[in-house]
Amino acid sequence: MLVMVKMAKSIRSKHRRKMRAIKRENFGKKELERLKGVLEKAKANEDVDMKEIYTEKPIKELKAETIEKMDTSKGVKKYDPVTMKDEHGSYPVWMNQRKIRKRKRSQKRKEKKVQKNTK
Repeated sequence: MLVMVKMAKSIRSKHRRKMRAIKRENFGKKELERLKGVLEKAKANEDVDMKEIYTEKPIKELKAETIEKMDTSKGVKKYDPVTMKDEHGSYPVWMNQRKIRKRKRSQKRKEKKVQKNTK
C-alpha cells in the first residue's frame, strides 16, 4: 500500500498566497482601467494616418544605404599570436586581466628558460 505524504503548508506561505491573490485583483482592476483609457484615446485619434509618421522603404534600398554608410577605414589591429600584444605593447580590449597575468607569467618562464640555456 502506497501512501502519498504531502508537504506541510505553513501559515506564512498561506498568507503570501492570499496576499498575492488580493494584489492580482487590485492590479487587474487598474490594468483594465488603463486598457479602456488607451482604447478611448485610440478611437479619438483615428484620423491620424500612420503614413505621415513613417515612410516605408524596400529592404534592398535599406541594405544599399547601410553598405554605403559603413566606414571600414579604421583598419584591423594586428596582435602577435604568441604574446597577444599589438605594436604598442598593449593587450586586446576584449582580453580580461586574469588572462593577461597568465600570459605575462608564461612569458617570464620562457625568458628564464632561454636565459638558462644560453648560459
